[in-house]
Amino acid sequence: MKIIALCFCALALSAPEALFGQAVYGSISGNVTDSSGSAVPNAKVVITDTGKGITYNSLTNESGYYTQGHLIVGIYEVRIEASGFSPYVAKSVHVEVDAVNTINARLALGTVGETVNVTAEAPLLKSEKSDVSDTMTGRSLQEMPIFGRDLSRVYFDVPGVQATGTSAPSEQPHDIFRPTIGGQYWGGISFQLDGTDNRDSVLGEPVITPNLDSVAELKITTTSYDAEFGQASQAVIASHTKSGTNTLHGSAFEYRRDQHGAARDPFSQAQPIVGSNGRFIPPTLWNQFGGSLGGPIQKDKTFFFGDYQGNRQHNGASLLTRVPTLAERNGDLSDLNTPIYNPCNGSDCNITPAARQQFTGNVIPTNQLSPQAQALLKFIPLPNVAGVSGAVPNFVASGQGVLNSDSFTARIDRYQTEKLHLFGRYSFMKYGQGSPGAFGLTAGGPQFAVAGFAGTSDLRDQSLSAGFDYAIRPTWLTDFRFGFFRYRVFVNPNGVGTSPAKDAGIPGLNLDDYYTSGMPHAVLNGTGGFNFGYSLTVNQCNCPLNEQENGFQWVSNTTHVVGNHSLKFGADWRYGQNLRVPSDSHRAGQLTFDPTTTQGPNGGGLGLASFLLGQVNSFTRYVSNSTSAAERQNRLFSYVQDTWKVTPKLTVNLGLRWEIYFPQYVNGKDNGGFQNLATGEVMITGENGVGMNGNINTALTHFAPRVGISYQLDNKTVMRAGYGRSYDVGVFGVSYGHNVTQNLPVLANQSLNPSQPWLSVFTLAQGPTTLDPTTILASQPKGPNNNPILPNGVAPNVLPISSNNTMRLPVVDAWNFTIERQITPSTVFSIGYVGNKGYHVTPGGTNYNINQPNIVGFGTLTTNQRRLFYQKFGWTQNIKYFSDDASVKFNSLQVRGEKRFSSGLQIQGNFTWASAFDFANDYFLWNHNIDYGRENGVRRFVFNFNGFYELPFGRNKHFLKNASRVSDLLIGGWQIAGVGTWESGVPFTPSYVNCGSDEDTGPCRANLVGSASVANPSAAGWYATAPAGTSGTGCLNTATPTPLLNANGCTRGPWSRPAAGSFGNATRNGFFGPHFFNTDASLSKKFQFSERVQGQFRAELFNAFNHVNLGQPNAQVDSPTAGQIFALAGLAQMRKWQLGLRVQF
Repeated sequence: MKIIALCFCALALSAPEALFGQAVYGSISGNVTDSSGSAVPNAKVVITDTGKGITYNSLTNESGYYTQGHLIVGIYEVRIEASGFSPYVAKSVHVEVDAVNTINARLALGTVGETVNVTAEAPLLKSEKSDVSDTMTGRSLQEMPIFGRDLSRVYFDVPGVQATGTSAPSEQPHDIFRPTIGGQYWGGISFQLDGTDNRDSVLGEPVITPNLDSVAELKITTTSYDAEFGQASQAVIASHTKSGTNTLHGSAFEYRRDQHGAARDPFSQAQPIVGSNGRFIPPTLWNQFGGSLGGPIQKDKTFFFGDYQGNRQHNGASLLTRVPTLAERNGDLSDLNTPIYNPCNGSDCNITPAARQQFTGNVIPTNQLSPQAQALLKFIPLPNVAGVSGAVPNFVASGQGVLNSDSFTARIDRYQTEKLHLFGRYSFMKYGQGSPGAFGLTAGGPQFAVAGFAGTSDLRDQSLSAGFDYAIRPTWLTDFRFGFFRYRVFVNPNGVGTSPAKDAGIPGLNLDDYYTSGMPHAVLNGTGGFNFGYSLTVNQCNCPLNEQENGFQWVSNTTHVVGNHSLKFGADWRYGQNLRVPSDSHRAGQLTFDPTTTQGPNGGGLGLASFLLGQVNSFTRYVSNSTSAAERQNRLFSYVQDTWKVTPKLTVNLGLRWEIYFPQYVNGKDNGGFQNLATGEVMITGENGVGMNGNINTALTHFAPRVGISYQLDNKTVMRAGYGRSYDVGVFGVSYGHNVTQNLPVLANQSLNPSQPWLSVFTLAQGPTTLDPTTILASQPKGPNNNPILPNGVAPNVLPISSNNTMRLPVVDAWNFTIERQITPSTVFSIGYVGNKGYHVTPGGTNYNINQPNIVGFGTLTTNQRRLFYQKFGWTQNIKYFSDDASVKFNSLQVRGEKRFSSGLQIQGNFTWASAFDFANDYFLWNHNIDYGRENGVRRFVFNFNGFYELPFGRNKHFLKNASRVSDLLIGGWQIAGVGTWESGVPFTPSYVNCGSDEDTGPCRANLVGSASVANPSAAGWYATAPAGTSGTGCLNTATPTPLLNANGCTRGPWSRPAAGSFGNATRNGFFGPHFFNTDASLSKKFQFSERVQGQFRAELFNAFNHVNLGQPNAQVDSPTAGQIFALAGLAQMRKWQLGLRVQF
């Protein structure tokens, strides 16, 4: 490793290199000709940063070509002089990061005094690069109505980018919307801030999301990025902070909204809040304030910029859910219209479903009700929605969460000489938040949508970037950057220190006053079921959690211009440290109560009935003693790239990137474990010859070619094509982050599953068995290599290791073809094909259970007998395999139109047709084809638009240009802006109620035997469901009408129940939910206090048309609420007003 490192460090500092450190800089290039079109060599090119007064000097080569890199975002002037010609001056030349502004000059014969002046517009056609990207300027970000003024919401205005869900809001409160880009799985975005790494390796989310007032430019590149960019399987999202100029400039602002400007949620706010004197919407106050300041420290030499932003939020919210009625709590479940059966005969509770007796009237006798369950139910409120019955949601929860944040950025730029420029930037961000669950602080339960989680969270992130660029000679330039970030978050459940499970008489759950304190997570599946407690799955609370990650980065690039070639070579060394003490499975326990425990010969059963009986169907929790076991990793990246200007019209980009991910290692003996599935052994670091890296070899074969072609057909048309390969670390710590330190002997993921799906693993009166991860291996038998065998009941994390004992990383091949046409001097239109294929990814994007039972033998063999590792090692637990054996395919048509700012108007719109197919992870182990289908969350059609328009009234405008000052105060300075999106529905898969009776593994899918479409889909019925009846083809006769497919082969309407031990024929993700439509708008008024000081009042309206964006329908085709919708879409909200004031100078 040391030899490789030394070689590449030397290479980075000495070898030639390709397009100018584009991660931080932009460039200006062009061709200089005379009036006949002949090249003008040795012309002097002087490029001046008009804000800072800094100049750059260059000469044209023998082909009349020039290029100048290492230019930061800003406005420049280009002056070109040659003997015998009039000087040519281009003013207002815009430079963007990772972009080339082409300024071609045709010199006229003349003298120095006869200067030809032109105003250069920002280039509309991209003729030098083949990447697929969008760039947002600081002004555009300021003018748009962006909810929460959250930079991450802007990502979804870019073609190919979709919001498919949220990250863990407790761990990423500043960037909760998780984008899917090009169909590839989350976690694969290379977030960069001022050219250095800005992504945590566990969640794959940004460490710092800069404030809008600090952003000079945001660039999102989705395909065909240069060889300089890597560790990215989805995209590169690069933010760049502002810098100071010779003129003092700054801003101050405050934005505010509350419940008085909010419209009601038609589901959760349809009735007044209980005890609120008729109020429908809980009290809410969102307040954001801050400012920025930048200017000179030493004129033309040293500049500063800084900003601060604070948020104070009291977020009121409501949600609609279901809780047991008083009668149900007392054992009367007759209202749920589902037969329930007694799993016990006296003290024997192992009765098979075929031999069980139905509870008379579906009422559980009082003497069989679990006192522990009754005690826990005291924490759950009673229904408060009148006029509903059965399984229909009957409880509206209202609550308020608190979120306070403070963040700032400080930056210094120093221009030491014409050749040497330096910069440094430090960013800080702190978030503190707390929110109850739907059932209060102690009982927890589902999270409110506004907060996104229940519990408390304290986040403190920092980022540092510093570097320099140096012109060794006019054709040799080098730059160096050092980056550091620290990501630190602590998360806790509400109720820390309490012991509700212990107080209820359940042993083995609340074992201490911190890690295992508070309410465990109870999952009650099936009709009438609900969730309470705390966990990652019920309310996004991975708690308690202690996450501390440090990232260090050293980057060096060198550029050499030779003729029409711009050669670039560089190296990037990264070192990561990560400590994660998590609770992916809640440490107070996650208890599942399933309908199978109370099912009968033909199905039936309720999770609520199983809970009332105290019969726990499955159980999982994290158990650990260590709080210091941590991972480390080194990564070394290098690349070479040639940008070749073959002709003035043709540019070819050729690059090759080499990525080396050294195996992760732990920070001490016994601080990690590697699971060997072949031998069953746990390989403990530092024991029996096992190294700190698990003896995994370094893979040296991760080469990533990049090819791009850009050809300018004429002055208004460009054709671009590109191909690129990319690697990444993998989702959620596949190759680095947390897996190794979440195995024995550090941590045990206790996993208890029944030997048959209808059995329980323990009762609430018994509680689970305890274990100690530190000592449990001591009593285990040894395997063939003298390492301990993994004990039964402990679920390990297994990494994807290749046959030559190396980590196999996810890889994506991406390609694109685009034609771009300039329509008017300010308007451009493009149409393109963008596709990719991801290899060596985990099905479903996370992991799958490699000890999953096979469906073959269901009904004759026990669940355990059908598990892959039961016969060999006696393992009945789940095993998380972070595999490398699946793929993702994505194809899209992307259409984009843009009108650059002119005549007061700027507008941009795009349309994407997307086709994304992948593999799910619910039966992938045994049959890939069953799990193949449309990718979860990816919409087929997406249309976006955004823009702003300065109304043409008032001084210096088209109308009333000579208005008096008083008149101008009234009619001048008005502006409207908007951001909108229309998206087709999210796919889903139809299932049925009695799946648990027909299978104990794999996907739950019904048989589709007819058309399930309806004429007018609505919240009351989105698709044709199984109609209620007392009889039906193949169905059991009932006294009262029921929609249940109550026997194998039972057919009602377009749906039929599959045979036991088989999966239905409904296609995975073959149905689509409601479309999504949202428009945000703003009206603002600018006031000119003086020549340099301007004020602005803003009224912003989010979801301006108050469109009800429906969530997904109940996909159980024979449920009492089948096809019905009871909530807004996950990322939707009703109309909200926001007011703001800004002053800038």
